[in-house]
Amino acid sequence: MLEVNDIEVRYTGLPVIQDISLQVNPGELVSVVGGNGAGKSTLFKAIMGVLRPTKGTILFNGSALTDLNTAEIVRRGVVCIPEDRKLFRPLSVEENLRLGAFILSDKQRIQRRLEETFILFPRLKERRLQAAATLSGGEQQMLAIGRGLMSDPKLLLLDEPSLGLAPILVDEVFKVIKQLKDQGMTILLVEQNVREALEICTRGYILQTGRTILEGSGQELLKSDAVQKAFLGL
Repeated sequence: MLEVNDIEVRYTGLPVIQDISLQVNPGELVSVVGGNGAGKSTLFKAIMGVLRPTKGTILFNGSALTDLNTAEIVRRGVVCIPEDRKLFRPLSVEENLRLGAFILSDKQRIQRRLEETFILFPRLKERRLQAAATLSGGEQQMLAIGRGLMSDPKLLLLDEPSLGLAPILVDEVFKVIKQLKDQGMTILLVEQNVREALEICTRGYILQTGRTILEGSGQELLKSDAVQKAFLGL
């Protein structure tokens, strides 16, 4: 579904990521993990058309994304949940969710997506009339994910969904991600929370200083000496 082939992205002339390649097949949950400055968020910005690669290609279902703007990429079915959530804080939960369906014109389909989102996140239904600014950090993350799901994406990109959350809320967010995977959603997950990300993924890639240093199944990577020493403290 998604193919990233040997891309390089530069900031002010300096390469931030170099020769990164990955692929995501339909129904997979693929994790990209690494520390701060590894290039994870830059990779997502390149996929979503915020940054233009200086070399390499990005294909979605066989068609190039590199010449499209972000709105066109979303209309193709690729949706990103950014790490800072980008909620419309004065608006209610339901208003935020409905704005996520801006590319849909069928009112019945929008209502169905809203009901499905409330089933996935019952707390959002309870708070549907509350302003987004009044939600807890965990609830805001649920709202950000729910808003992304409202457009019925083919590929969901999750950028650091556990960032800034208490451990109990991190567990809840990863439970939801696993549930989406079990429902057949195709997901590309970027995370610093290495163990949790690799435990639930189909396959994973390890980034370090802008390059891919390892790839394999989640369990293979968890057992590798490099991951255990660099990220798990073993």
